[in-house]
Amino acid sequence: MKRSYLILFVLTLLCWSCKNEKEGDTLEDLIPENREMKAMIDEVKMIPIQTPKGEMKVWTQKVGENPKIKLLLLHGGPGMTHEQYANFKDYLPQEGIEFIWYDQLGSAGSDQPDDSSLWTIERFVDEVEQVRKELGLNKDNFYLLGQSWGGMLGMEYAFKYQDNLKGLVICNMMSSLDEYEKYAKEVLGPQMPPEVFAEVMEIEKSGDFENPRYMELLGEYHYPQHVLRKPMDEWPEEITRMMSQVNPNVYVFMQGHSEFGITPGASLEGWDVRDQLSTITIPTLVVGGEHDTMDPKHMEWMAQEIPNARYLYCPEGSHLSQYDDPEHFFPGLIQFLKDVDEGKF
Repeated sequence: MKRSYLILFVLTLLCWSCKNEKEGDTLEDLIPENREMKAMIDEVKMIPIQTPKGEMKVWTQKVGENPKIKLLLLHGGPGMTHEQYANFKDYLPQEGIEFIWYDQLGSAGSDQPDDSSLWTIERFVDEVEQVRKELGLNKDNFYLLGQSWGGMLGMEYAFKYQDNLKGLVICNMMSSLDEYEKYAKEVLGPQMPPEVFAEVMEIEKSGDFENPRYMELLGEYHYPQHVLRKPMDEWPEEITRMMSQVNPNVYVFMQGHSEFGITPGASLEGWDVRDQLSTITIPTLVVGGEHDTMDPKHMEWMAQEIPNARYLYCPEGSHLSQYDDPEHFFPGLIQFLKDVDEGKF
């Protein structure tokens, strides 16, 4: 498959962020010079997992210590990285909540095999289960949070393994990709100037994703409005760094090139679990943002379909609500985790 779309996106982000990026920056550089804070962050643990192609390893790192609340984070993409959640360190440890950063197979610190047969929902679900076992997580302490593709993966994990979970958090992800595409094209697209949206749709129709104009238009009229609500040259360093590490082999195979739906032929095309939501019976938090790439009304509906769920609405949030609406995102998340832990949910 063509990868020019992702490459152009990465180059664009790097160009816009270079004035803020120090050579050699890592996540550790973003951690305050605070001995107590650094003491909360464990060494990286590479977890062996079994795949149809043999044993491979995935990257994890634990922050904090709480035997009753252990939150495993599933990043988006597919093929992005744990740095999507870098700012969780600024909110959760202070509340006594333990969380685990985790790069899925094919992403950043984990092994990156060049084999598209590995990029299936079923194999990723099996991977999460192996990570759970290796980390000693169980129904008495295991919470799973996924955002975007990570939200899809979290739902799919719950359909198969919810007996292992204490709670589930689905962030900024709808339960139908056809509905997502409809929302993107019928609601979000028309928010652009008409001539801009028409040009974007023409590029998509012709499949001309190598055209730099595509990323130019999205970088001005879509990403700062619906992905993270700041000019792209003001995006946090960890997010621009995350985007520079996207694995296009995974992303394009599963998602495709389009930002207004799933490219025909991508492996996630047609994914729809609306009729399965009622089977999730564990405590669940569904998070949606007013300016999200995903329809917040659909996510509110999801919370109504799941028997034991709560909806967290972020009025200033977009797709990365933890960054552009932390005032609502983190208090809501923390309250959910504590309510479940204390039997108040």
